[in-house]
Amino acid sequence: MEFGIYDVFKILGALAFFIYGMKMMSDGIQKAAGGSLKNILGTMTQNRFVGVVSGFLVTALVQSSSATTVMTVSFVNAGIIDLTQSAGVLLGANVGTTITAWLVTLLGFKVKISVLSLPLLAIAVPMLFAKKRKVKFYGEFIVGFAILFWGLDVLKHAVPDLKGNADALYFLQSYADGGFLSNVLFIGVGTLLTIIVQSSSAAMALTITLSMNGIIPFEVAAAMVLGENIGTTITAWLASIPANVHAKRAARIHSLFNIIGVVWMLILISWVIDLPVIIQWINTNILQSTLDITTPDGRGHGISIFHTSFNILNVLIMVWFVPWLVNTATKMVKSKGDIDEEFHLEHIGGGLLPSSELSLMEAKKEAQKFTDVASRMNGFVKTLVNETDKKAFDKMLKKVRKYEDITDRIEEEMAIYLTKIGQGSLTEDTSTKIRALHKMIANLERIGDIYYGMSISLENKKESKVWFTQGQRDNLNKYLDLLDKTFNQLKSNLESEFGQVNLDKAIELEHDNNKLQESLHQQHIIDLEKGEYDFKSAMHYRDLFMACEKVGDHLINVSESMQMKI
Repeated sequence: MEFGIYDVFKILGALAFFIYGMKMMSDGIQKAAGGSLKNILGTMTQNRFVGVVSGFLVTALVQSSSATTVMTVSFVNAGIIDLTQSAGVLLGANVGTTITAWLVTLLGFKVKISVLSLPLLAIAVPMLFAKKRKVKFYGEFIVGFAILFWGLDVLKHAVPDLKGNADALYFLQSYADGGFLSNVLFIGVGTLLTIIVQSSSAAMALTITLSMNGIIPFEVAAAMVLGENIGTTITAWLASIPANVHAKRAARIHSLFNIIGVVWMLILISWVIDLPVIIQWINTNILQSTLDITTPDGRGHGISIFHTSFNILNVLIMVWFVPWLVNTATKMVKSKGDIDEEFHLEHIGGGLLPSSELSLMEAKKEAQKFTDVASRMNGFVKTLVNETDKKAFDKMLKKVRKYEDITDRIEEEMAIYLTKIGQGSLTEDTSTKIRALHKMIANLERIGDIYYGMSISLENKKESKVWFTQGQRDNLNKYLDLLDKTFNQLKSNLESEFGQVNLDKAIELEHDNNKLQESLHQQHIIDLEKGEYDFKSAMHYRDLFMACEKVGDHLINVSESMQMKI
């Protein structure tokens, strides 16, 4: 019997089946328990040790260390936890992902769970059409569970058995002498395999399958497991390339942790310890199992023990070096600096898209930054009102134009991000929050346009050699100061949770805005009739204080969006 291209595609198809099932499982449980996951990670990161426990629990629940990493990065972006606290969660995620290997070993090969796949699908598929979203999400989880083990069963039969096909993948055995170079080679194989399938869990399932079918010995499987630990960090690294600075730093911490762990374990298994003897001792004396981990039937058990033991030991060692990991990652990924240097979205990026709830947290944080940008433009316009030096005036004019361009790009990129969030299955609450954020960014972008228009008016005034009286200038400064207060109140409101903001102060400031506009308008008519200033000056002056009133209207709209009355 020959092993051909068709057999290769059977294995790849089985892996794809497995990965799809795992993704469905992970997405379903995240949607169903999103709030709970948020609470676990948000409250259990008070120190690095508790963070390890929370990382383990969440990863064991969602069956995806990548999902936990993305959620953790989201909390860093949202300011709930800092990078040091996130490092503990990332370490715990590495231990949590070992649960997958045990599921594959104990259920995938010992229990004929694949025979339950069709009955499970019969139960779960109707749940996908339920009106209650939680029922639908749990249905997704069960469908993913059924597909995962169905794919694993297909994988078992797709991988050739050396007893019936001695030539298939036999070349692997010729390199499996267990020495240093052999270990390095198979670490590379495990790394490459994980990068190709984009899932350390799928790579682990294939490794266990190859080992239990007698294609690779235990030592080779162990080396491949180490490579899979590196491979999963490389995929996170690649995913973080287009993402923000926080995502990049989290990916570097993950990489440093795993690469350092693989290096010290490589040294131990190559020159210091007899790995099969150590694992067999753990299996016999700690787990009280009679399986021989060097035999095909026991290899899956042994690989799971090695995977878990390695990750636990690595966490116990590296948890003491978390400050060093954070400092090193921060040095590796420098911040782009002030927004004046280069525009970039700080809290959201294109690489890592977490669950809808966490994505909204990041988008809200970006809306807060958007408010800071618009607030700066208020200060720029105030400078233009009072500046008499031509060079300083022209420099500030360019700054206003640059910031108006920034507001346009922030709105565009945030709108794209919010649209991506809205493409999944959403609760009514999440849909309302998305609409609220769309309203926020539309109003903030319009504020940028208004300030740009005010700068053009001031430029035309200067070029036409039209001058304001001291009274006009004082009134405009008074209005811009009121807008500063309104911006500060808005920033405070944006710190609150959706639906829980107190708008009393914002409404009071909006009333002050309307009163000031009416007062200035009435006084403007009186002064114009008295000839206090000429018609050209009057036109520019009226345009500016009316523009200020419009800014105030947009600011109260942003605050009201926090109440989700869309």
